[in-house]
Amino acid sequence: MRMSPPKYNLLFRIARFMGWTKSSYVILGLFLLTVFVIIYVWWPLAQMVLSYVDWQADWWRYFDWLLVGIFLFMSLVIMIGADLRKDALIILVGAIGGLVIEAWGTQTYLWWYFTAQRPPLWIIPAWPIASLTIDRMVRFLNKVTPAAKGKWKHIYQVAYWVIFLIFTIMMILFIWPTILKSMTLMALLLVLFLVVTPSDHRFALLIFLAGAGLGYFLEYWGTTRECWIYYTLQKPPIFAILAHGMAAVAFWRSGLVLQRLWHKIRQVLNHHQLVEQDFSD
Repeated sequence: MRMSPPKYNLLFRIARFMGWTKSSYVILGLFLLTVFVIIYVWWPLAQMVLSYVDWQADWWRYFDWLLVGIFLFMSLVIMIGADLRKDALIILVGAIGGLVIEAWGTQTYLWWYFTAQRPPLWIIPAWPIASLTIDRMVRFLNKVTPAAKGKWKHIYQVAYWVIFLIFTIMMILFIWPTILKSMTLMALLLVLFLVVTPSDHRFALLIFLAGAGLGYFLEYWGTTRECWIYYTLQKPPIFAILAHGMAAVAFWRSGLVLQRLWHKIRQVLNHHQLVEQDFSD
């Protein structure tokens, strides 16, 4: 019997323990390729980040360990249980949704980037990567939290309405200076619609918490490094952290709509194929 070298057995065990699949390496490769393209195309931005590090002295004191930690965390997490057929939809919705959100915020000057772009294209790829990360975090939370049965169903419902109503109030207060702008009104109406039409209280809560949890580190890094700044000058505003959770919920609901739409389209196509076969027979 042919024996595999010990190191390969160890790597196989690690991959199996982490839940990595063949799609995991494709996802990671696409992620690294995206990072490479961003660095290559927007090299001045990378130079600016590296310029803050004094490589001749104690460089580790000035190195951005938070950014490295976020990068490594997201790189490892997005590989867990990857499935290109499902992840493609998450990436698509995350990219489109991220573009819409960034356009809204920068066009209304709720926040702005140090490059003064409205919005900067280099920030858009971060949204689908964050969406994949949140998806994996939600899978974990779904396993370790009680199911929505018995008293827990009522607890999830109460928690949902308390958290989401508080968020809605916070959103209204935060966006109030731009409330008369059409993009802001559309964003508010969308959030109100999502809040009052919950499809799954428990799952919406898990997604919101996972998105807000990841959002804290992303917002803390971005605002303290002054990569982006909110009009309130907070580093970061609590609303901005929670908004990542609401954005994740919006992306999830949008994905469900697209799935249903695609299912309907396939049914229609299959029906037409059957009709054509009947006529040909």
